[in-house]
Amino acid sequence: MTQLTATPSADEIIERFKSGDLHDLCDATEAAIREGGGFGWLHVPARDAMERYWKGVLVVPDRRLFVARLDGVICGSAQIVRPPKNNEAQSHSAQLTTTFIAPWARGHGLSKLLTMTLLKAAKASGLKTVNLDVRETQEAAVALYRSLGFIEFGRHPHYAEVDGKVITGIYFTKDLAQLDDAA
Repeated sequence: MTQLTATPSADEIIERFKSGDLHDLCDATEAAIREGGGFGWLHVPARDAMERYWKGVLVVPDRRLFVARLDGVICGSAQIVRPPKNNEAQSHSAQLTTTFIAPWARGHGLSKLLTMTLLKAAKASGLKTVNLDVRETQEAAVALYRSLGFIEFGRHPHYAEVDGKVITGIYFTKDLAQLDDAA
């Protein structure tokens, strides 16, 4: 019997949606939200609202959408957001945000691949620092960022509220000068 293996990829920046991509991204987002990893969404929004959100991401200046695919199907994403042009003092840094992998695609190393792709692209574009924040309860994400050399620099005791429970947030930073280009 032939063993089938999934093909993960996470090296793509979306500038315009190709046929099926928006649908796949919304499906993956919905699955992540249902499992508690919807980058802030606690309840699945109406499909048209989700589609407007993703279409809007593509038109926001200084925001780039990176996607992960499993066997060619979008299964996750992350965004890098640069400060606005008037913020010259922080123009060396960017925020990693809205990162998720759909539950059905987890276990293939896509979170690490996606994060590394984003970090390399950030460094190549001249950025020096990437910052991010995450719920303390998202243990796999916290462990991933620590394993990639992100430094915890703060905690917010009232970061989020989920099902009436207050959740602590953790803030991380990564000096891109320390990014191993071969990784």
